[in-house]
Amino acid sequence: MRNHYDQADVKRVIDDLAAKVAQAFDPREPMNIVGIRTRGETIAQRLTRMLQARGFARIGRGILDITLYRDDLSEIGPTPIAGPTEIDIPLDGIPLLLVDDVLFTGRSVRSALNALVDFGRPSVIRLGVLVDRGGRELPIAADYVGIVLPHVPADVRVNVRLAEVDGVDEIVVEPKA
Repeated sequence: MRNHYDQADVKRVIDDLAAKVAQAFDPREPMNIVGIRTRGETIAQRLTRMLQARGFARIGRGILDITLYRDDLSEIGPTPIAGPTEIDIPLDGIPLLLVDDVLFTGRSVRSALNALVDFGRPSVIRLGVLVDRGGRELPIAADYVGIVLPHVPADVRVNVRLAEVDGVDEIVVEPKA
């Protein structure tokens, strides 16, 4: 298993992800793309630009912070810091692409789904992730995946770093600190 993906790899993977999404949605119809804060938000932003370049003109964008919806909130600490959720778009009856960086246990996605219902009822919700590392604890699967890293041990992290947040684009598979 590779343990490092550089800037060129990340660009290629996001390009491939955009191509998969473009094949699944109609560019003439409205759609929403909501990224899970923080790196899912950045990937969603990049996907939106790529889809717009492919003729998708009716894309609503949102950012979802799932901190207060997590089932492990007590493990985060006594005063978890939640960022703002920015969903100023209509969700009802419109297809939605939920975007995250790494799919592991499925708990973040479940939290995101719980949060989304507070804002509306999309006609369909599809999940796009940059990396699927396996290890699911819930029956959740991504519809669109950039890289599949099967059999990543639980004591290993898959860290996605993006230039907008971290100053560099890379995916690193490394032991937990």
